[in-house]
Amino acid sequence: MINSSINNKTVYAIGAFFIALIAALVYAEIYYVAAIIPAFLLIVGVALFRLDWLMYLIILGTPISLSLEKMTFNLGLILPTEPLMFGAMVVFLGKLFYDHKYDPRIIKHPITIGVIFYILWTGITAITSEMPIVSLKMFISRIWFVTTCYFIVVKIFKDPKAFHKYFWFFILPLIGVIFYTLYQHGIRGFEEKPAHWVMQPFFKDHTSYGAIIAFYIPILIGYLFNPHFRWNLKFITSIVLLIFVVGVIMSYTRAAWLSLVAAMLVVMIIKWRIHIKYLIGVASIVLVVLFSLQEQIIQKLEKNKQDSSGDFAEHVESMSNVASDASNLERLNRWSCAVKMFKERPVFGWGPGTYMFQYAPFQSSQDLTIISTNFGDLGNAHSEYLGPLAEQGVFGPLLFLMLIFLIYYKGIPLYYKLKNRDLKMVLLTAIAALTTYLTHGVLNNFLDTDKASVPFWGCLAIITAIEVFHKDLEDYEVED
Repeated sequence: MINSSINNKTVYAIGAFFIALIAALVYAEIYYVAAIIPAFLLIVGVALFRLDWLMYLIILGTPISLSLEKMTFNLGLILPTEPLMFGAMVVFLGKLFYDHKYDPRIIKHPITIGVIFYILWTGITAITSEMPIVSLKMFISRIWFVTTCYFIVVKIFKDPKAFHKYFWFFILPLIGVIFYTLYQHGIRGFEEKPAHWVMQPFFKDHTSYGAIIAFYIPILIGYLFNPHFRWNLKFITSIVLLIFVVGVIMSYTRAAWLSLVAAMLVVMIIKWRIHIKYLIGVASIVLVVLFSLQEQIIQKLEKNKQDSSGDFAEHVESMSNVASDASNLERLNRWSCAVKMFKERPVFGWGPGTYMFQYAPFQSSQDLTIISTNFGDLGNAHSEYLGPLAEQGVFGPLLFLMLIFLIYYKGIPLYYKLKNRDLKMVLLTAIAALTTYLTHGVLNNFLDTDKASVPFWGCLAIITAIEVFHKDLEDYEVED
């Protein structure tokens, strides 16, 4: 009774304080702050009592989120997702500290252990960073991405229906972004050059836009083969898939096209149960052939003068142009800088998020292209593997590669063991979707953004959740 009285008094006191604060702000004519506070309190209330609702709100907002860095504010913050993620993280950690409860099966899962080591090393290299403030911001943002999109989402996935909500709450607003982009592209004649920026302000450029569309194409294809989907739902899904296919084609993102081929190969390997020893054998033969013919291959590549083009056949051919294509040559320049930076600081690297500020002195005159700058202020290392090598030393990419290994090492055997056909399709499409990003990651890196982090860490959470909560679930028929 006493505790109840104290709690009531606390609630009344807090309520009175905020009412007085809002009244004071209105009196001072600071209206925008007065409007923000009730919205903030509403979100806090939702986070405290229905954290899953807040996560779905974050997912819905991710495809249409805006970076203030690209607007007049010049602030490195993404709205509305990053403040919401930070709030969700604070509530989650507060509950964890208060209740001391988190399913130990999740903590002990190999993927979770891999994620923890990955984050810990990011934190260590942020301390040793050349630019501690930049690295600290990167580290904190990486924590709220992983906390919300992995640790919170794993618990939400205890409900099997949550898998589909997680997918569709991202897909639906992304449809709107694709229509917006196609409209902006269409009024410019669907030419190749505008394709690089017409998706702004929702996506930074065509590479991130194409990568995220490609990520969800295997998931949409999976729904067409889902035995629990009725024909009318499959018809709607086929229309959405067509929109996504048009979107990825018109993005002119060559890496996204290539990533879909890689995902298809992985699905074929899983479905046909091709043993790993055969894959190792084929890979060994390919490496031997490539090594023995390296001079002829280099000469062939140097003869390819096809630049990026509005013609799709020519655009595909330009993938292997390392003689004159500015985009390809600039990637080689960035990769060369990353390797040089690694050689100078091989253990701890230069610090998370510092590549774009540090790579300029490592550029060689013979590597510079027409789109290079002496200031080195045009972005990151264009690789999810070489970027961490420069920023976090040798353990950065090794820990990321360990996560990749765990995706397939845990995910593929789990697929064969599952009895539930719906979950088998969810798992297979999650692995295929991750494959598109991991392939795309050879040429670009986007895990420092909400657009990539929400689907990437969420799909890792899917693998963990299915093994922890649902691996013994029998098949069932879904009621529409």
